[in-house]
Amino acid sequence: MQSQRRFKVPNNKLKVFALTSIIVSSLIIPLIIPHVLHPFMIYHIIIHIISLNIAVFLGLVSIFAYLKNSNIRMFLMALGFVTLAVVEGIMLLSSTGNLDSVILPSVNIELPHIVLLVMLTLFGMGLLKAN
Repeated sequence: MQSQRRFKVPNNKLKVFALTSIIVSSLIIPLIIPHVLHPFMIYHIIIHIISLNIAVFLGLVSIFAYLKNSNIRMFLMALGFVTLAVVEGIMLLSSTGNLDSVILPSVNIELPHIVLLVMLTLFGMGLLKAN
């Protein structure tokens, strides 16, 4: 007997990308409204929105791949993409002025740098993990 999956993993990645982009962008609209008339700032914010959309999409696709294969390498890569989405969210909030730069006082390092190091470590572990 075959085991049944609890949910169906979407196959059409273009639809998943469109749906995640619409959801993420609509959630971010209140953050960017005050900056729409600042020509240089809005471009910076748009870059972070695009990066966040891509990071969330890649995170979802990698989570779906992990759920389909249950491979530890896929799990580490999924965590890496989720961490990328977190750091892009922090950088977006920082660029809109909703979050001051978070500095860890004991080592005088900004939080996004620590999160990026964690992300690279997860990607490295995912690539180098022996089966």
